[in-house]
Amino acid sequence: MEAPFRVVVGVSGASGMPYALDLLEALKDLAEVHLVLSQGAKRVLWEEMGLSPKDLHALAHRVYKDQDLGAPIASGSFPTRGMVVVPCSATTLAKVAAGLADTLLTRAAYVHLKERRPLVLVLRETPLPLPTLRAMVQAAEAGATILPASPGFYHRPKEIRDLLGFVTQRILDHLGLPGKRAPRWGET
Repeated sequence: MEAPFRVVVGVSGASGMPYALDLLEALKDLAEVHLVLSQGAKRVLWEEMGLSPKDLHALAHRVYKDQDLGAPIASGSFPTRGMVVVPCSATTLAKVAAGLADTLLTRAAYVHLKERRPLVLVLRETPLPLPTLRAMVQAAEAGATILPASPGFYHRPKEIRDLLGFVTQRILDHLGLPGKRAPRWGET
């Protein structure tokens, strides 16, 4: 199946790998997924889930090395529906906010900002120190959507998957993609 939308998914080294996995599973039939993992992501993926990068690669159409600054997703001429960084580490957030593009993940994020395409940063950090709060403001002013991995509870979640689905649904909404990962307000 050729998906009608291209989406870039960047996975950084923050805690929250189940969010990345849930999003990739949701996107597999919705979009052509272009995936890039940071070095830190590979370690956290193993620590949190006992998974290797190949487990995520299986859910993507195309996978890139974070050092490959010549990859198609590093260019504004490569059309996409948008990009999601999930989970987004505070370091990745700070780089995006400052316009630093020293890895493929941060370059692709930079490209989405400059091309005015959706860029969703799923931060999973707590508490938030002042430098991180400032970086969130800077990234938002540049055009990014800051979407904290903060699930709602009005849908009365019973399992962790319900909490993940809530955040994934919000991501899909911000990319303008269909999906039904969690009930909406008033649907419970």
